[in-house]
Amino acid sequence: MLVVADQPTRGLDVRAATAVHQRLREARAGGAAVVMHAADLDEILALSDRVVVVAGGKLVDVGTSRDAVGRAMLGIPS
Repeated sequence: MLVVADQPTRGLDVRAATAVHQRLREARAGGAAVVMHAADLDEILALSDRVVVVAGGKLVDVGTSRDAVGRAMLGIPS
């Protein structure tokens, strides 16, 4: 199973966002691959095992270091 989530909590209140996060975690725990696109760095880091950023037209695997992800999101080379 594959779950694709694009900005999954944009515009939601805290309670609804928490419920969405829980559902994504449950899907992952159930064996699904979860691919998420989001602009919120805190949300990305809270839910991700691996982070890939599109920078300069290329995919950059940056791990889950806050600094590395933030720099890649801004297009700053590591």
